[in-house]
Amino acid sequence: QVQLVESGGGLAQPGGSLRLSCAASGSIRAINYMAWYRQAPGEQREWVATITSGGTTNYADSVKGRFTISRDNAKNTAFLQMNSLKPEDTAVYYCYAARIGNTYWGQGTQVTVSS
Repeated sequence: QVQLVESGGGLAQPGGSLRLSCAASGSIRAINYMAWYRQAPGEQREWVATITSGGTTNYADSVKGRFTISRDNAKNTAFLQMNSLKPEDTAVYYCYAARIGNTYWGQGTQVTVSS
């Protein structure tokens, strides 16, 4: 079993920055990739960014150039650096991890972008 705990959410002004962290604990061996998803009120959960165990990254078009996903394998932690935040980035952000045969979700952290 793998447990994921997100932190770093909060309130930011438009144009501001936040950094989210996702700490994985438990049996973290062979986690193939980690990702961030988000869900705005009344909307479906949507994919934001992915990073593989080898460091390959991919981003949704809506965040490309503004968000950066990274991973510290030694600390079993993934990060999402969010810059140039927009009100439409407001959502609950969820960490996701996958390995062969299993997927895991964190509990989510609220990000609100407002002046």
